[in-house]
Amino acid sequence: MNHHHQSQRTIEIDTRLVTTGAVLTAAGAMVACVGMAIAASAVFAAGRRMIRDMDVSPAQQAAMKWRQAKEASRAGMQAWQSASDAQNGSPAR
Repeated sequence: MNHHHQSQRTIEIDTRLVTTGAVLTAAGAMVACVGMAIAASAVFAAGRRMIRDMDVSPAQQAAMKWRQAKEASRAGMQAWQSASDAQNGSPAR
């Protein structure tokens, strides 16, 4: 009787290398986070400077654009009504 024994193979992992890899990965992530924070800070500071240096504040610009849009809408509606009245033969208002 021949008995075939299959040897069990085990994986030998150097835990020091795994630990070193994990530590380096964590350190890299920390450096990346610090870099992103510095970059975001620079972008926000530039945005604040740009807004501070504007002649007209963004709120005032938005209010002016809103008024312009309302006036354009009103003029368009009046023109449409005038054209509609002219097609129907009604006297213009």
